[in-house]
Amino acid sequence: MNLFKNSTLATAVKLAVLTSTVGFSAATLAEENAEEKVVGLEIIEVTARKRVENVQEVPVAISALQGEKLNVLSSAAMDIRFLNARVPSLSVESSFGRTFPRFYMRGLGNSDFDLNASQPVSLVVDEVVQENPILKGFPVFDVGRVEVLRGPQGTLFGRNTPAGLIKFESVKPSQDFDGFGSLSYGSNNTTDMRAAVGGGLTDKLSARVSLLNQTRDDYIDNQAPGFEQKEVLGGYNDKAARIQFLYEDDAFTALFNYHMRDLDGKPVAFYANAFKPASNELVSNFERDTVYHDSASRATQQVETEGGSLKLEFELGEFTLTSISGYESAELYSRADVDGGYGAVYAEPSGPGIIALDSETADAIPDHEQLTQEIRLSSNFDGQFNYQVGAFYFNEDLTIESFAFDPLFSSGAQTGYVIQEQETTAWAVFGSFDYDYNDKTSVTFGLRYSDDDKDYSNQRTKSPLAWLGFPDVVSGEVNPSDSHVSWDISVTHKYTDDINLYARIADTFRAPSIQGRSLFAFGNGISVADSETILSLETGIKSDILDGFGRINASVFYFTMDDQQLTSVGGGGNTASLLNAEETTGYGFEIDSEFMLTDNFWLTASVSYNNTEINDSDLAVAACKLCTITDNFYTDDLGNRFAEVDGNSLPHAPEWIFNFTLRYSREVADGEFYAYTDWSYRDDISFFLYESKEFNGKSLFEGGARTGYTWDGDDKEYEVALFVRNITDEQIAIGAVDFSNNTAIVNEERFFGAEFKVNFY
Repeated sequence: MNLFKNSTLATAVKLAVLTSTVGFSAATLAEENAEEKVVGLEIIEVTARKRVENVQEVPVAISALQGEKLNVLSSAAMDIRFLNARVPSLSVESSFGRTFPRFYMRGLGNSDFDLNASQPVSLVVDEVVQENPILKGFPVFDVGRVEVLRGPQGTLFGRNTPAGLIKFESVKPSQDFDGFGSLSYGSNNTTDMRAAVGGGLTDKLSARVSLLNQTRDDYIDNQAPGFEQKEVLGGYNDKAARIQFLYEDDAFTALFNYHMRDLDGKPVAFYANAFKPASNELVSNFERDTVYHDSASRATQQVETEGGSLKLEFELGEFTLTSISGYESAELYSRADVDGGYGAVYAEPSGPGIIALDSETADAIPDHEQLTQEIRLSSNFDGQFNYQVGAFYFNEDLTIESFAFDPLFSSGAQTGYVIQEQETTAWAVFGSFDYDYNDKTSVTFGLRYSDDDKDYSNQRTKSPLAWLGFPDVVSGEVNPSDSHVSWDISVTHKYTDDINLYARIADTFRAPSIQGRSLFAFGNGISVADSETILSLETGIKSDILDGFGRINASVFYFTMDDQQLTSVGGGGNTASLLNAEETTGYGFEIDSEFMLTDNFWLTASVSYNNTEINDSDLAVAACKLCTITDNFYTDDLGNRFAEVDGNSLPHAPEWIFNFTLRYSREVADGEFYAYTDWSYRDDISFFLYESKEFNGKSLFEGGARTGYTWDGDDKEYEVALFVRNITDEQIAIGAVDFSNNTAIVNEERFFGAEFKVNFY
């Protein structure tokens, strides 16, 4: 608490002074260059409340990425993790690589790596929720806008949004013919090919086709004795496509969307004992392109997803009726050397360092289907009152398989197997009601009733611990269900034509979650976390300044969460179980700004501070076998250590996030030269619920740059560019595995590339 009262407020004051200085400089520059051709910042339109609005008038903390900034950040064949620390209060990580991203917003997230894990940050793509974690990794291409909505969004978007929501809006078909094609090439023979074309087929029907193909060669060598192999990990071939048809009549529109993905690659690389003892520094001889695995040759990751949606919209005079039907499916197989080393203490030779337990595992989704249906009625009255009401249905059938292998004695023979089957059925009715009290003040009240039911069963066979007396076959089933009334109230006041003030209070929940994959658990290994609920208070300001050449938005928030769902992962016993914390609290602030300094200079800057704390004096979780625990802990009769986590911050919850971009451009000959740079800083984090010296992730500071030239010709616009990501080549651990040794996951190395792009219209 003292940190917030002292350094945080001091930093906020310094930031306010800095912002004022930037604003003064911008005003001076704008005045000095009044003769220049400056038009000001563009208006950003979002659909945060399921209708098109100016982002400055929405009483929610929102950041939007679009246009050049979105294209630059997602370059270098990046997957969805490029969003990490790119907007206030958002971090993203994955222990699966290019799939299964885990999102954390205002400190709230879920580190569970099971394939039925729910998250408190929801992902919605083209108005269809992507519930399964594999669906969330769909590549980002031909996307018009990314909206990040912070704080509970349960009234309009459902049960699993207590932390917030990320929305992707693909570029839609239109009657105007346009498209683009781009090809980039970079480090490790990385290629990134993107293309899209769209236009009218008839005077009422238009279409758009979007394609992506990203490849990278394997570049990580394996130097484990007896398993040496050059260039065995790190590569992928990731293909995706989207086709859309839009039919438009006077009072009716229909939008059909089909999309698919086919990924054939390698899982994330694990590095055994990569930390110096009692330190979060990587060992002095650490090399990112070298591993020491006894099963690297069998590592693989294949993902196939496909889905479709149909949006129908009817204009009925003073009302609009909307129907959105969605279907998604996924298949996955991912196999990796999770311990990151070779051999074990009981099967020499082994290394690097002490390998307490050799672990080669695989997870698979052989069958998955998701169906969603939303229908809503919105009013279009001219008066002070408007509303939207609707209903939502969700059904998911999911089968998960988990495998354990024995690479030491039988060339990777299967030694354990768990199958999980889960069906989730949820439905909801909701309404949102807007009232303009006068020309300056408006009030919104939202209400949603949600009902959630799960039918779950698992069966474990061929237990790896059968030699200790564990039964060969164990099964179980659970059927958790819950219902909840979510609500929110917000007030917006137009202080001036350019300044809006808002306040919001919101309540929502995350439905019960189930975990049952553990091959090492006693009994059936099933754990259930009850529903979590959150109450959030937020107030903020949204301002356009400097005659449209500047924009500053700020928010302050506080939340309390009851029965937060947490995941105890790993530990010396290599178990995974769900639990509920009695209470979690959090508070902080966010500032987002954008300035057009002159006709040639454009700047954005943002900062966020988040403080989270677990309040549960009885909560203890499984902790590492070999790391240096800094919490109070105790050891059970089997030698497993359990750490007390009361008072700890949440995992992967940085206190500070900063980011900054600057663009310079100038007309040269018949085109434009530009230079663009972006930088982000994410504060140190804890990888797990407990705290230790090794698994306290260091702060991450990364930057990128892009420079290029664009010119027009024959109804086309051409662009050539050079770019670099992670300019400083900073090398730190961004994740870890703790159950057998101090295994690290590290960030991407420095990347150089070149791109050619043509836009046509």
